[in-house]
Amino acid sequence: LISPLLLNITLHGMGNAAGDIDRQPIWQKSAQVTPTFVRYADDFVVMCATEEQAYTVKQRLTEWLEPRGLAFNDEKTRVVHIDEGFDFLGFHVRRFEGKLLTKPSREAVKRFKERVTAISKEMATAKTADVIRRLNPLIKGWSTYYRGAAASKVFGDLDHWMYKRMFRWVKRRHPKKSTAWMRNNYFGAFHPHRRDNWVFGDKETGAYLVKLSWTHIVRHTVVKGAASPDDPSLVNYWAERRNKRKHPEAHGRKVVGMAAQQKGLCPLCGTDLIAGAGYEPESVREWADWFDANFRRLHKHHLTYRSRGGSDQANNLVLIHSDCHRKHHASDYKEMQEIA
Repeated sequence: LISPLLLNITLHGMGNAAGDIDRQPIWQKSAQVTPTFVRYADDFVVMCATEEQAYTVKQRLTEWLEPRGLAFNDEKTRVVHIDEGFDFLGFHVRRFEGKLLTKPSREAVKRFKERVTAISKEMATAKTADVIRRLNPLIKGWSTYYRGAAASKVFGDLDHWMYKRMFRWVKRRHPKKSTAWMRNNYFGAFHPHRRDNWVFGDKETGAYLVKLSWTHIVRHTVVKGAASPDDPSLVNYWAERRNKRKHPEAHGRKVVGMAAQQKGLCPLCGTDLIAGAGYEPESVREWADWFDANFRRLHKHHLTYRSRGGSDQANNLVLIHSDCHRKHHASDYKEMQEIA
């Protein structure tokens, strides 16, 4: 944490040096078209009106960095026309037929495939449910990161690639089985709310692999100027932005609300419902954000079983880990066998 903090302190003011008008005091602003500067740690991009202006800004920033003991990496620094496009933070930004598009970069897609391939090979002999538990956070996290981009086609293409990847994993485990057998035993309509017969899953536990295309595309609203969440004068502005955000549709308002009511804990094991949360949420919306970024598969548990007259009403439901749910029902079954 110290290194990024020091880097941000060192590079603070770089936008002003680049001539970004939104970062200058109002009395210094002019009517001319000025550069737009965007930085994340030591990665940044400056968008200019002309090629000449771009080289001028580059020279200006070179001079600004020099007394700080820093310099551009010539291999990674270039001036390019927006119609050619450029990669930034895993996104490919390009103007196409007059419209600016932001998509997952080819390199980002390549890294995702390499990671999935490595995990599937590493877990070649593991249980199906364990492989799914390992891959789901990666899929959900990657699709959530890129859901603000024009990523629908990329998500669909990757889902098709994932199907072939997992089919290959199954084939290595059962080299003598037929294609039909593999499909019937490892693929099906595992998702309870989707009519999709091509979901990879585990029939024994009910676990299934999520698809990238299940993540809804949410268009990002650009932050005004240099507005910061830490600015006390902009409390209303940031509150309004948060209120406009939708709850994650993949999990639903009801599930998020249940998690908030339970203070983020599984009532059976007492640990965090969402791995890594580690604190009591301040609001339902805060839990919605956690579900979006780091979702772990959960189950709704009936306090009084439906077979014993229990209802589906909220006062008869709690949210628990899927593993805890299976253990709980296995324990109940064992007790019934002993009584019998």
